[in-house]
Amino acid sequence: MAANRLFSRAVVRLSPLDEGEDVAAFLQGLFTNDVMSTLPVYAALLSAQGKAMFDFLVWRDGYDLLLDCEAETASELVKRLSLYRLRRKIAIAVDEAMAVHWSAQEREGAMLDPRLAQLGWRWIAPADASNEAADVAWLSHRLALGVPEGRAELGDILWLETNAVELNGVSFIKGCYVGQENTARMNWRQKVNRRLLVVPLAQSDEKRRKAAHPELGLAVDHVRVENIDPDQAPEWMRPGLTPAG
Repeated sequence: MAANRLFSRAVVRLSPLDEGEDVAAFLQGLFTNDVMSTLPVYAALLSAQGKAMFDFLVWRDGYDLLLDCEAETASELVKRLSLYRLRRKIAIAVDEAMAVHWSAQEREGAMLDPRLAQLGWRWIAPADASNEAADVAWLSHRLALGVPEGRAELGDILWLETNAVELNGVSFIKGCYVGQENTARMNWRQKVNRRLLVVPLAQSDEKRRKAAHPELGLAVDHVRVENIDPDQAPEWMRPGLTPAG
């Protein structure tokens, strides 16, 4: 059996407990992306100031929505979403019976990663004791493409500074969400002054470093845009380095 399970990821399930409840409508006012259209999408839950708190992929499962998120922060994400739920009849919990899977090669029933097609194919399926881990391969593949994710790498920086536009993690037309005001203002002013960049660990600036991966010889730095050489940046990031206007 091919190794394809991501044990570093978990699934948070949101389920309506009443016929009148709409989980997508509930999350639409919280998340950075449009969860009422075609799924999966990449999105985040931000602070009121527009800083990254949690990032995830959003999937549909019937009337339920599933969040493909970091395993380490899944319980915290559940607690945060529960604060916003108030009296709505929606169940929010980590679904231990489901697991996130990934493959660099096309697989039947899987979907291309909505951030970047080169990231490969993902799917959510029942967890099985025979599942083999693909986390090391996934980390190497993701960082080779220059794509950051998760709290360690994103930290608590402004969402657009994580390359959210270039990685399809934000909608500017869907309406309000937590942290939307600062995010929209930055986009309108084209004022993304810093960006996350995957760099060789030997060239990383410790003061700007968000995370290090010594086993791969790489780090994720929070770099001023004017200090990023477009030729050294991933191709997908380059349009964001020279904004129109």
